Amino acid sequence: MTEGSIKSARRVFEVLEYFDRIRMPVSLTQICDQFGYAPSSGSALLKSLVQLGYLEYDKRSRTYLPTMRIALLGSWVATDLFGGLNILRLMEDLRDATGETVVLAARSDLQVQYVHVVHSNEALKFAVAPGTLRPLALSGFGRLLLSAEKNADIEATVRRIDARRAPHEAKINQRALMADLEAVRDEGFATSDSRVTPGVCTMGVLLLPTPFGRRFALGVGGPSVRINSKSTAILGFLRDAASIFEKAVKQASTTDG
Repeated sequence: MTEGSIKSARRVFEVLEYFDRIRMPVSLTQICDQFGYAPSSGSALLKSLVQLGYLEYDKRSRTYLPTMRIALLGSWVATDLFGGLNILRLMEDLRDATGETVVLAARSDLQVQYVHVVHSNEALKFAVAPGTLRPLALSGFGRLLLSAEKNADIEATVRRIDARRAPHEAKINQRALMADLEAVRDEGFATSDSRVTPGVCTMGVLLLPTPFGRRFALGVGGPSVRINSKSTAILGFLRDAASIFEKAVKQASTTDG
């Protein structure tokens, strides 16, 4: 795959994710200013998405807006992937209960990716974007996901991470990591306070493997002071959400069987 084709694909998703964030019609100028596209490149991209049926163009306002084709394209993912449970609604309920930003995370090779994010309504919040990547062995969500794996597989992963590290980066302390993962397994949750982002604390729990065998972590994040002050309540809400998820997955498994 060429660099050009990767760049083109990235731009398509950049535009679609931008619409998801702002939820209103936008002009060519807005898109180009947001991502630094040349007007000619931005125009060609948007016109292509219109021709493919993913965007519609309003001549009067000279703005673009996603069509229902976008809404239906991945609509099955939010339910079928999670045993019929509407994971987005579950995350919104968790956000309302905790008052904090909610994150659904999954492993992506040697990193963790924030698959979906429901932001807190607080002015001061954990403002992370969907698609964000974090180090697998250094982040809270990463260690949570690693804790579900066999020790031999974890050791192999650590070797791969160390093999790819930059010269200025320190090797992973495998003994300390394994001790941390054992604690996560025993406690059933993981907390990361200023580990990656100073002043930000996250708490998360593992979810039962989905019908397609994917493994996710569900958690919340916010200012350390605020998260620590209500950590017991947050953990209770997280475990309640994980229980709801588990029931849905098991029920789907029974139905399919």
